[in-house]
Amino acid sequence: MTAPPAPQAGIAVLGSANMDLVAYVRAAPARGETVTGESFRTVAGGKGANQAIAAARAGGAVAMIGAVGDDGFGRQLRAALDEAGVATARLRTARGPSGIAQIVVDGEGHNAIVVVPGANGTVTGLTSQDEAVIGAAGALLLQLELPLAGVLAGARAARAHGVRTVLTPAPAQPLPDELLSLIDLLVPNEHEAAALSGERDPHAAARALLDAVPEVVVTMGAAGCLYAVRGREPLAVPALAADAVDTTAAGDTFVGALAVALGEGRAPADALGWATAASALSVERPGASSSMPARAQIDARAAAARRDP
Repeated sequence: MTAPPAPQAGIAVLGSANMDLVAYVRAAPARGETVTGESFRTVAGGKGANQAIAAARAGGAVAMIGAVGDDGFGRQLRAALDEAGVATARLRTARGPSGIAQIVVDGEGHNAIVVVPGANGTVTGLTSQDEAVIGAAGALLLQLELPLAGVLAGARAARAHGVRTVLTPAPAQPLPDELLSLIDLLVPNEHEAAALSGERDPHAAARALLDAVPEVVVTMGAAGCLYAVRGREPLAVPALAADAVDTTAAGDTFVGALAVALGEGRAPADALGWATAASALSVERPGASSSMPARAQIDARAAAARRDP
């Protein structure tokens, strides 16, 4: 087997690190209802850490910028990133608890999540060392689980250094025009795209979002994804068949793999197909970071999809 192509430049991730507290149930409880769970596990997560680990496992050279607490969860989160090969020199330790996410996963693999930011809430700006990491990267991945001031600082630094900026607008919230003006690629899911654009149809939402950013990928779960760029016809990429166990972090797996593929100079259709294969693999396993596939597994799934479309 030939060695995978090296990314043209590294990937910096400015984002959250949370310990996921995951309860698996047959059916999610309604308001005021108590149900008996089938199993429970703790897994390293947070949208930033998820994307960093996904990109590293997909073959990227990744550096993480963010914060964990000075508690046991913080030590576990740092260890999980280190084990995945993510550089954590710029992952600061803040006094107090780490961020956590309480997640309920039902028998169909769907989830409901409550995030408590903890140490993530301290990331309101960048140090000069943080900016140096961003400036040396080929791409910066951003999400919205950090304070908006910190996200904006990262986007400004990336633009100042000519670094491609990819934003996952989750959790969905109104975004300032300045932030959108600094984004090169926006990757919302269909619900986030609707919230940002006011358009329920993903095609209409993508067209509307192109008024603010030059490129958009709308992820649509089992319906695949839609790639739109100014001045061209949109490209629809179908999802791959998967026996879903847990959809937690499927979108983060997609973004991490997509960043690696684009950094290698792949054409959009190829990059999106490869990222879709990574996402399909992730939903077939429980947990967030624990579900993310290695590069060889993504290659095999993508190759199988090409043989049997």
